[in-house]
Amino acid sequence: MSGFAAHPPTPRRSRPHQYDAAQLRRDTWNDLQYQAHWLREVAQQGGEFEEPRAAVAEELETLRHLEGYWAYPGLNTLNQLNRLFERGQYESLAEQVKDITRMLISDAYRTIGLRGEESSRDSRRQSHGQSRRDQQHRSPSADSQLDRNEDQRPYFEVLFVDDIDEEEHEQLRNSLLDLRRDEDEFIYDVVFARSFEDAAIAILFNHTIQSCVFRYNLRFRTQNEHPIFQRYLDMMRSEKPARVYGMERTLELGRISKILRPELDLFVVTDSAVEDFAGRLGNTFRRVFYRLDNYLELHLSILKGIRSRYETPFFDALRKYAQRPTGVFHALPIARGKSITNSHWAKDMGKFYGPNIFLAETSATSGGLDSLLQPHGAIKRAQDLAARAFGAQRTYFATNGTSTANKIVVQALVRPGDIVLVAHDCHKSHHYAMVLAGSYPVYLDAYPLTEYTMYGAVPLREIKHQLLELKRAGKLDRVRMLLLTNCTFDGITYHPEKIMREVLAIKPDMIFLWDEAWFGFAAFNPTLRMRTGMYAAKKLREDFKSESYRAKYRAWRESFDKLDPDDDATWLDQTLMPDPDQARVRVYATQSTHKTLTALRQGSMMHVHDQDFEQHARDAFNEAFMTHTSTSPNYQIIASLDVGRRQVELEGYEMVQKSISLAMTMRERIYSHPTIKSCFSVLRPADLIPEAYRPSGLEFYYDPDQGWARMEEAWRNDEFALDPTRVTVHVGRTGIDGDTLRHLLMDQHDIQINKTSRNSVLFLTNIGMSRGDVAHLIEVLGRIGQEIEERLMSSSNIDRRMHDNRVASLTQDLPPLPNFSFFHPAFRPESDTDSAEGDIRRAFFMSYDVNLLEHFKLGAEIDAALASGRELVSAAFITPYPPGFPVLVPGQVITRDILDYLLAVDVKEIHGYKPEYGLRVFTEDAVEQAQTTLIEQPVPHLTETGE
Repeated sequence: MSGFAAHPPTPRRSRPHQYDAAQLRRDTWNDLQYQAHWLREVAQQGGEFEEPRAAVAEELETLRHLEGYWAYPGLNTLNQLNRLFERGQYESLAEQVKDITRMLISDAYRTIGLRGEESSRDSRRQSHGQSRRDQQHRSPSADSQLDRNEDQRPYFEVLFVDDIDEEEHEQLRNSLLDLRRDEDEFIYDVVFARSFEDAAIAILFNHTIQSCVFRYNLRFRTQNEHPIFQRYLDMMRSEKPARVYGMERTLELGRISKILRPELDLFVVTDSAVEDFAGRLGNTFRRVFYRLDNYLELHLSILKGIRSRYETPFFDALRKYAQRPTGVFHALPIARGKSITNSHWAKDMGKFYGPNIFLAETSATSGGLDSLLQPHGAIKRAQDLAARAFGAQRTYFATNGTSTANKIVVQALVRPGDIVLVAHDCHKSHHYAMVLAGSYPVYLDAYPLTEYTMYGAVPLREIKHQLLELKRAGKLDRVRMLLLTNCTFDGITYHPEKIMREVLAIKPDMIFLWDEAWFGFAAFNPTLRMRTGMYAAKKLREDFKSESYRAKYRAWRESFDKLDPDDDATWLDQTLMPDPDQARVRVYATQSTHKTLTALRQGSMMHVHDQDFEQHARDAFNEAFMTHTSTSPNYQIIASLDVGRRQVELEGYEMVQKSISLAMTMRERIYSHPTIKSCFSVLRPADLIPEAYRPSGLEFYYDPDQGWARMEEAWRNDEFALDPTRVTVHVGRTGIDGDTLRHLLMDQHDIQINKTSRNSVLFLTNIGMSRGDVAHLIEVLGRIGQEIEERLMSSSNIDRRMHDNRVASLTQDLPPLPNFSFFHPAFRPESDTDSAEGDIRRAFFMSYDVNLLEHFKLGAEIDAALASGRELVSAAFITPYPPGFPVLVPGQVITRDILDYLLAVDVKEIHGYKPEYGLRVFTEDAVEQAQTTLIEQPVPHLTETGE
């Protein structure tokens, strides 16, 4: 017997701590292919095949728990494979497993289409319920058939939930599939679940499910005990399904399904009078059917639901426009591509991009197109669909990035003299927005992570403390907005619902702006979604309208009124509840769609959930939009936003789940790779979020000894949570700082990253990545680690000491992380020496006069000035990249801690700072003059009516 046959063709993967059920399914089919091949070889050569047979049996048993939730290959096919296995037909078993695995891994099973419809229908009936897909893929020539008959129509699966037997399932399935036509835009297959819990598992496990049909005859418990599904069941149970029966259970399943995957189309079928339920379906179900006497109506309704999400109004209009033989007697010579094709020197651009991008380039707003500045047609419809997808009341597209989106929202909502509470480490666009709006920022301090030279996020207690200080100073009425970054670049996410709930208890009319530039994908995952601004806004509106919340509020208020209202502990040490009759839910979110979803660069969205928008914000928002939006927006960006919305409504859940799974795989491989873990380590939630903000006790997502932790409780309850798609790797033990490693990865290994700190690098997984990308990164990190180990083994004592010194500087001798210092009294409103807010606009424009400025170089020159007792006041934004936020703003006093930080950061890009000149500061005379002028001419403050 050959050595090849004596052992499996590849070592079996160890799966003691599998994170993702879909990944487990793919890996199990892969492993079954290897084991079946091994079993066939051993059997052919007459060897002992107990070991390979046991291996195949184990994989088949695992798949028995998994395949019931999928139409392809499904349980029917799996049962056929089991029969081949039991009969010893190992040649057929290996071939069929190979074909199935290829179809699954390549997703080719989605492109099977309707070929051979009549013969397939006959064969299906003759095979006593065997699936047409099973018939087609049992043939060894399945690949060649696919090449000849590939169907490009999008494929999805429909979930039927009904406790009926398999024969009835197959009859129902055949009745629906017989209705499929060549002219249908989409193609689907049917999968079944018999219980409430099985339906929840299927919805979370099978990402191809797009429509669900629920009957009223449902068991609650699943009989599937595989532990991989426990996470899904926990997610379902966390929504507290009611203990109801009959049709009430069906309606409850609909409610839970819409929470888990709100994009799904839900239908209900009842044998009772449909009139009894039609008025109770609300927005949960698209339609109710009386029995299933008319399968055609159900079939057409399923396709109509998919069509409503597949629609891309502006992209469709732009494609139609591009097909028209339009003569351009206006602007844009590049339109139609004629300035390229007629050129002797620019033809290479046409070859590079192809013709369509030029055919679709236009400055027209007619001919089926629309105006971004005043949309009423295709763009308006596309924005409405985006609002539906992201859970907003209305959505606006931006074609010049979230930096501009932030300026639009701030200018629309904030008036001169208003106070804005803002994290000091927010993106620089917010600081510039406040300059333009003339608002006064009160900077909030995020908790420091000195060990990793980065900031975390702003604790709720800090927000409430600043509000109480402003209330004590008689300025609470001037506080207009709370502006926070959710999630931060490093992945720290706030709990918007909790923050807004408690802030509204102190300031009932507060406006909230959540900068979700890096968090647009979160709306399409049930765990992450609850931390988005739009989800939280909707939840608060629903709570404030409910009688149950009002009863809880009355009980809380009765207890609260017994406490001392002048004691800060009364407000800081307990959870506050807003008055539902006073609180106004006014929430905005800006998202860089292009950063985490499918859109061309600078494609962004602004989402609105503001119950006072029509009365108090619409006109101002439109004016701000006009102010900052180009009259010549890029139509390709708008089209990409339209298509990106379609994509996430139809496959966003699948793609986001895969990106999370990839990040988890990356964690596991870094922890388990012996060379990598000696030089690199993944920062855990316990490393980036202090224990006080993690009441769940979650410390890690993956631990080599304990496996995968469940993060759902932490995401539901903790003050801060860590975005699982962000993998921050500590690199201090390599002796290479983060910025240097970033350039090393790009220049030598073609791996691009953006965010680093002095001793860490951030790897983000996104919806465009694959397992191959992760494998390449792991290989590169292992190679770098090996090179470091080999270099240290052959280094001299001097070289070793130099390495140790570099490691010490990256792990011990770390720069301070300064909080925001304070505004100089000359740049505080009305020369109020006790105020925290500052007139950043006044300082910004005062710096335009070069006669009021001087420069100090970092080092001895500026040290001498501080030693003399002089207060140095910044005249500029000073923004190191990374981290990418201003450490100094105009009007801010420069402190020793800030200088130490600037001296310690080893990045080459610092916006606002020219080393040859030094820091730009105001002269002493300029500061004195500014303070005198401020006393003589106090700044006016606008009321709600603008007076």
